[in-house]
Amino acid sequence: MTLFAFLLVFAAAVCHATWNFYVKRINGGPELIWLFSLVTCILYFPAAFYVFATVETQWGWVEIGFIVGSSLLHIAYFLCLQAGYRRGDLSLVYPTARSTGPLLSVTFAVIVLGEAISIQAALGVFIIIAGVINLTGGFKKRSSNLTTSLLFGISTGVFIGAYTVLDAHAVAVIMIPPLILDYASISIRLLIMTPIALRRMELVKGHWRDHCTAVLVVAIISPLAYILVLYAMTFTPVIYVAPLRESSVVMTVLMGSIWLGEGDLKRRLSWALVIMGGVALLATG
Repeated sequence: MTLFAFLLVFAAAVCHATWNFYVKRINGGPELIWLFSLVTCILYFPAAFYVFATVETQWGWVEIGFIVGSSLLHIAYFLCLQAGYRRGDLSLVYPTARSTGPLLSVTFAVIVLGEAISIQAALGVFIIIAGVINLTGGFKKRSSNLTTSLLFGISTGVFIGAYTVLDAHAVAVIMIPPLILDYASISIRLLIMTPIALRRMELVKGHWRDHCTAVLVVAIISPLAYILVLYAMTFTPVIYVAPLRESSVVMTVLMGSIWLGEGDLKRRLSWALVIMGGVALLATG
């Protein structure tokens, strides 16, 4: 893995952790996602139009199919995750999804894309996954929603693995510009979620009135986080990019512990160091 690719994905992880931190502080629902998606579409339109007009890309049914497929997988991921949070236990759904996702991304990349993985890189992947599971609280030994939580967590992870590999193929092989791929995905998500936002317009107005600065931050850095990842995947195998993205979990959990007063800092720091050790193995493998 090159230093440039590492810096791109690490910067993406910082952006991802930051926008998740702001979303948690706002504490909104689907209407909030619609709001910052709308702001994103407005702010990023000039850049998307420029790339579309100047970057030579062949457009046909294959390219359109990949864009639609990516959009639908991202929406399915979001809906499945939200359903898991409603019907299952957060402490089971979250670590299951965040560990299954990169594991399946790497597996799909090896099987579908034919990427090769070294023993050192594979060890790094499994250390990162184990660290994420424990950092986020591990799996409960007893839970009334054990089966439901695990099914939703695994299903969410499947969507993460699927859209990661599909998007990697879209930008690296089909040669769809990363900005266009992500902008189109956000636009379709905005369109599909509009009926929900219309029913919750008072909440939408309230979020903008009370948290306009935070909404702007999320609208700018949320797409930037994934665009950086997509660009990295144009020249870096998924087996390196997908697990490295999980360093955002370290940052998000530590932000919650330090700035939101969620506590348990000592244990979280210990597992954060384990994950960063896995990142070091992966980056140098």
